[in-house]
Amino acid sequence: MAESITRPQGPYLSELVQGYWRLADWEMKPQQRLRFLEQHVDLGITTIDHANIYGDYECEQLFGETLKLQPGMRGQIQIVTKCNIKLCSAKFPLRKVNHYDTSSTHIIESVDNSLSLLGTDYLDVLLLHRPDVLMKAEEVAETFTKLRKAGKVLHFGVSNFSPSQFALLQSRLEVPLVTNQVEINPLNFSVAHDGTLDQLQMLRIRPMAWSCLAGGRLLSGGDIQAQRVLSELELLKEEIGAKSLDQVIYAWVRQLPANPLVIIGSGKIARLKAAVDSLKLELSREQWYRIWVASKGHNVP
Repeated sequence: MAESITRPQGPYLSELVQGYWRLADWEMKPQQRLRFLEQHVDLGITTIDHANIYGDYECEQLFGETLKLQPGMRGQIQIVTKCNIKLCSAKFPLRKVNHYDTSSTHIIESVDNSLSLLGTDYLDVLLLHRPDVLMKAEEVAETFTKLRKAGKVLHFGVSNFSPSQFALLQSRLEVPLVTNQVEINPLNFSVAHDGTLDQLQMLRIRPMAWSCLAGGRLLSGGDIQAQRVLSELELLKEEIGAKSLDQVIYAWVRQLPANPLVIIGSGKIARLKAAVDSLKLELSREQWYRIWVASKGHNVP
């Protein structure tokens, strides 16, 4: 890699994070992918979310091909990626069942592979993608330490971990975990009630919120819960002067006291511009709870 690349001293993550899990589906040519990257970086969306499994193990390579077209972009972005899910795939014909692997061997092999595919010599943040019942916290901690000392990973975090799982791993680490990437949307915000966001707020660690639009289920209004929430979102859109329902949802997620970083999954720059505009929006407490009530189907206790 070029000597001009500078490494940040802390986990500097942008308020909005660009998710690349659908990169293979966007069917962009390399120059189109580069233009998209440059455009959202210009908008201030500099943090990139990946995982080794995305796109049937193809998205990291596609992104790496993009960076090769403009190596200087590496110094302007923060790359987050994940490991420990092993999917059944034509690429791994001997696998018989999807499973998790937090062994030192897998984590190191996954990091080395991600570095090669992405075309970089370090990751800003590495996350364990899913809790592994067979996780040995000491082994993971030792592995993280090796990777950090080797300069391959600057910071570590987790994804979809419960508070106790988070605390277990943190108890063995010399450095703090920097995030817990969890699902947060108006149809599923269980992390606001099960202690996950309470723990992160207590530790002053910002979560990363994935599936803020509930995978399209929310805006399609395909079930009774989604229909209730969609109706309330339409009303609030007019009340707060939002231009789209996406903006209302992002404002709702960001208003949680743990101060989540919102992951955007769209490959359309217009949607990202709208997301940036949502940073100016704010709901009153009553407006926020109107979505809560619509989702639950009953008033607060």
